Amino acid sequence: MQKGTISSAIFADTKPHYQLLDGLRGVAAILVLFYHIFEGFAFAEATNGVGSGLITTLNHGHIAVDFFFILSGFVISYAYDDRWAKMSTWQFFKRRLVRLHPMLVMGALIGVLAFAFVGFEKWDGTTAPTGWVMVAMLLTMFMIPAVPGVPYEVRGNGEMFPLNGPAWSLFFEYIGNIIYAIFIRRLPTKALATLTLILGALHVWFFVGNISGYDMVGVGWTIDEVNFWGGLVRMLFPFTAGMLLARTFKPRKVKGAFWICSIALVALFALPYITSSGKPSLNSLYEVICIAIVFPLIVWMGACGTCNGMTARISKLLGDISYPLYIIHYPIMYIFYAWLIENKHYTLRECWEIALLVVVASIGIALICLKLYDEPVRKWLSKRFIK
Repeated sequence: MQKGTISSAIFADTKPHYQLLDGLRGVAAILVLFYHIFEGFAFAEATNGVGSGLITTLNHGHIAVDFFFILSGFVISYAYDDRWAKMSTWQFFKRRLVRLHPMLVMGALIGVLAFAFVGFEKWDGTTAPTGWVMVAMLLTMFMIPAVPGVPYEVRGNGEMFPLNGPAWSLFFEYIGNIIYAIFIRRLPTKALATLTLILGALHVWFFVGNISGYDMVGVGWTIDEVNFWGGLVRMLFPFTAGMLLARTFKPRKVKGAFWICSIALVALFALPYITSSGKPSLNSLYEVICIAIVFPLIVWMGACGTCNGMTARISKLLGDISYPLYIIHYPIMYIFYAWLIENKHYTLRECWEIALLVVVASIGIALICLKLYDEPVRKWLSKRFIK
């Protein structure tokens, strides 16, 4: 299974921020939610041995993760590049932890509840011991990944964070933030451009060369060797590309940018899977083109767009729920996937009512977590630890 995920960045306290980009982050988060609905049908098919296991709708939805990495690089560079004379590395880390970690903890808690709902049943039908489930919860809260096959990898399908799969992207996001604070922020723009080109070449080699054998960019969700190094390349290239874009950004007014960019994301994700044999991987080539060329263009257009009236209200709502939706929706998907497998449903037509309930529940729980937990906790932590 490939895990969608999304990263959310803080803007500087005194700078205006690109609210339209918040909205696009929310659009991509909702597309990830729908992508995982269709992933469930493919997973149920493969588990019951009645299909290929290929996702047939929003086939490229997993590269929303890469879009989030570009957004994160853009926003972090914009927010922090000119602040280091007045801010220590530790202060930067505290800001990022306050922004990201409370909902990561909530995602782990919801993950335990969702796993309990299905009786701690692993994908092979056996039951995970309660003690190891608690260990998995604590390790997720502290962002410590599970190695495939260890007892606390409690679902048995190799996930880095088995109670909340998409947390893998936060693992790499944290690595990106550390590398930025220690090294990348110090680079002049020309050196950053050179680094981005080198990472881009590695990106092409790894994914178009199909080093992982996945025939797509969707690596990083487990901690085996090829996924760790592939996940690192997968994060670093768009992350640095976003930073380079922020440093060289020259705005031009673009009318209707939010709607143009939203439609573009839907179209890019919905393109049918591109079959190929051997190397190079044509499917990965398409996804690399999206990441290296089209996504930066979408971010540029989003940063150039005007945001007022209805667009501003929509962008704010979508931006507010984007990260909570990302971090809590997949435990709900685990329940949905188990139900699909048990009832042998493989298409949306067979169970659209349940799928709709999953979508509504995911968005509703995300909103509740945002208002009753994430915002109050971040406000308290900011007052307590950020001067």
